[in-house]
Amino acid sequence: MNRTLSLSLLLTTVLLGTACARASEEVVSSPATATTSAVAVTAEATIDPELPLAILHKTASCGCCGVWADHLKAAGFPVEIRDTDDMHPVKQRLGVPAGKASCHTAEIGGYVVEGHIPASDIKRLLKERPTARGLVLPGMPAGSPGMEMPDGYVQPYTVELVRTDGSTEPFAQHGQGG
Repeated sequence: MNRTLSLSLLLTTVLLGTACARASEEVVSSPATATTSAVAVTAEATIDPELPLAILHKTASCGCCGVWADHLKAAGFPVEIRDTDDMHPVKQRLGVPAGKASCHTAEIGGYVVEGHIPASDIKRLLKERPTARGLVLPGMPAGSPGMEMPDGYVQPYTVELVRTDGSTEPFAQHGQGG
């Protein structure tokens, strides 16, 4: 079972890393958009002293992870980025359930935050303080923070709360129809 879990997490990390690299190339191919986004984030980015530090673990080549970090900064979170070559030990240490991985993992206020989760959901988690490991958003849904679509489309997706026993339950719904 442990080997199956390890292989599953490894395969997920490889597949998501490829998608992130493609997202990074798309951002680079459109310099006007990248400049506009950077200016907008800089103008809005004011650190809220009430919010905890977000420690973001990601691979160095992941572009969408950096865009998600900008989303957090725009919402007032201080962000520390830690590039790593191997995300598996980070996900394992923080208790990301099998099959619930994304391209990046954050530690925020004592919780794990896995994937392209909206800052508003993280703020709700921190306000409610449930007994839980944290939040997960498996994969990389189109239109989620860091995976924005040019036409504004948001694929329906569910952010899940991870209980201390590793079970999950819906926490928030997003996207058209969600």
